[in-house]
Amino acid sequence: MKRSHSTSDTIIQALRRHLRRDGWTVARIAVALGISEATAKRWLTGKALTLDRIEQLGALIGLSVSEMVREADDAQAGLAHELTLAQERALSTDSFLAFLFMTILGGITPDEVIQDFGVSKDAMDTALTRLERLALIDRLRGGRARALVDRSLAFRKTPMRTTFEHHMKQQFVAMDFSAPDAIYASEVFKLSDMGAAQLAELIEQHRRDVQALAEHDREHALLQRQWYGMLCALRPLDTSGLRPPIEAV
Repeated sequence: MKRSHSTSDTIIQALRRHLRRDGWTVARIAVALGISEATAKRWLTGKALTLDRIEQLGALIGLSVSEMVREADDAQAGLAHELTLAQERALSTDSFLAFLFMTILGGITPDEVIQDFGVSKDAMDTALTRLERLALIDRLRGGRARALVDRSLAFRKTPMRTTFEHHMKQQFVAMDFSAPDAIYASEVFKLSDMGAAQLAELIEQHRRDVQALAEHDREHALLQRQWYGMLCALRPLDTSGLRPPIEAV
């Protein structure tokens, strides 16, 4: 069956993404496949890239052509942009499951979570199976997992907001904002309801920009990476504590 040009492009994009994540540079690919670096670059841009050559590149990262086609088809079909109430409830009952889902959503591999947090492979397998049954991820060969939800997802229902309240909020509440390594910004202003709605969209766009930054950093940074949490919030300001004291007559 002949596949569309857009599908082929999506396959190539997925192939490049997986190769980068697994540390396959152009030079390393050239050595492994016995080709020149110029040829490797042409293949990675889709030039002269036959089915056999796609199979060769896929073999380097443990992906079959059928898996790459499925990933391309799913990408074209679109991903869910919101969790169901049942999915949020399931995640909210298990903080590790929720955290794992968020890491996969952000492009982190399960193996990296195992390494960073000392999770056993059995525990990881159990968690991945639960996420798969919830239709939140698709498990791939080589221990990989792909989220079935768009990464711009915003949790709008009560269960996951309650989970944030119980497990994440305290880390920000307890933050020492006077510490030299504290990174934050604050501002005070007056807005109409329309202005507040526009600011909420700017915050959401900022989150998407940070996601893009994290992906670029994961693929190109040479320095050791560590885990960070970011909170952007907008709320009406309580000014009761800002009023000057009443002068004695």
